[in-house]
Amino acid sequence: MGIVAKVYEPVKVKELDFSEETIDERLAELVREAPVTEESFWDSLNTHVLRTVKRIVEGCLEEETRTMIRAEYYEHSLSREGERSGHYRRSLVTKFGLIEDLLVPKVRKKRDKEGFKVLKRYMRRVEDIDGLVREMFLGGVSTRRVGEVIKPLLGYQYSAQFVSNIIKQIDTEVKRFHEREIDDEYVYLFFDGLTLKVRYNGKVHKKRVLIAYGIKRSGQREIIDYALAKGESAIAWGSFVNNLWMRGLKGKNLELITTDGNPGLLDALDLVYGSKRKQRCWAHKLRNVANKCPRRLQGVIVEEARKIYQAESKPQARKQFKHFKAVWNGVVPDAVKCIEDNLEELLYFFDCPYELWKKLRTTNVIERTFREVRRRVRTISSFTNVESCDRIIYGVISYMNHKWEDRPLKEISKIEFAKKS
Repeated sequence: MGIVAKVYEPVKVKELDFSEETIDERLAELVREAPVTEESFWDSLNTHVLRTVKRIVEGCLEEETRTMIRAEYYEHSLSREGERSGHYRRSLVTKFGLIEDLLVPKVRKKRDKEGFKVLKRYMRRVEDIDGLVREMFLGGVSTRRVGEVIKPLLGYQYSAQFVSNIIKQIDTEVKRFHEREIDDEYVYLFFDGLTLKVRYNGKVHKKRVLIAYGIKRSGQREIIDYALAKGESAIAWGSFVNNLWMRGLKGKNLELITTDGNPGLLDALDLVYGSKRKQRCWAHKLRNVANKCPRRLQGVIVEEARKIYQAESKPQARKQFKHFKAVWNGVVPDAVKCIEDNLEELLYFFDCPYELWKKLRTTNVIERTFREVRRRVRTISSFTNVESCDRIIYGVISYMNHKWEDRPLKEISKIEFAKKS
């Protein structure tokens, strides 16, 4: 009589009893335990969950083994393609917690060895954990703190170095962010820079972070891109701005660009967006004015200068400047000239909707993002390399952009509502 080979179906997870009656019975057992406290109840429940997950994973591994070697235990079959060789124990970190002493079958196959689909070779944690670590990092948690935060959740603490290795996977995401196509839908652009310290070649170097922030007509706002540079030269800004243009930001819908007045940036913007108006940042301008005044007069003069942009219209602002000049030109001529030289560029925001004046006359929207970056790096004296600096900045910017996705600017929403009405 010939031997009939069994046909083995692909792996299917065996159905387990998760009926409401069974779950209710298990919960009842937990409650009947004495004494029952909130802490002991949840600890016991977590133990039951982990035990169930462990049983499911081990069952799936056994089912995969059966399909892999095409034979049951001790079965003699012509279709057999390997042999069982006992088990080994492994710990596995899952989103439910740490599973210890997981029994993993050993298999000797005639053909090239194949790994399990349920549990990949050398796998010590599920991919969900890597995702959790990355999301925590992008949400503002430092690499050293991630391990401490995860420990109560999973019963296992990652070292800072281990977390850092996981986070390095973000580099691909960072590269994609810097190379993505950019929608040419921005109505307002803001440019500014931030200084950070980066350590490489055994020395600490200052790096300038060039940032572009945009607002669309829908009110959606985001950090469009950033770049690390040695300084704010015309070459650095030119490379950054030209890169934005090459990736799609042609400026077709642009109405205003707000800058800090850096000469290198202005040269780059004139080259790429020559016909677009460039609003000078009043916050930066007032700092320059204060620096040109005696310390005892700084507060008074800056307060008087503020009245120029607080005017109700552009003509009123010009009138206010004439008054400012008449009063202070004989006392602090350099401070007056500092405003007079760029008066037209300082008043461009008056031609935009009134609701947006406060937003458009300074680069404070970027300064607020900088504040978040500084918060993240406050405990870091200097970055160990450029990549880690890039990673941290991307983490903060990614977090901010995600937070702004469903929160358009209220000022623009009011404008659009008024138009529809």
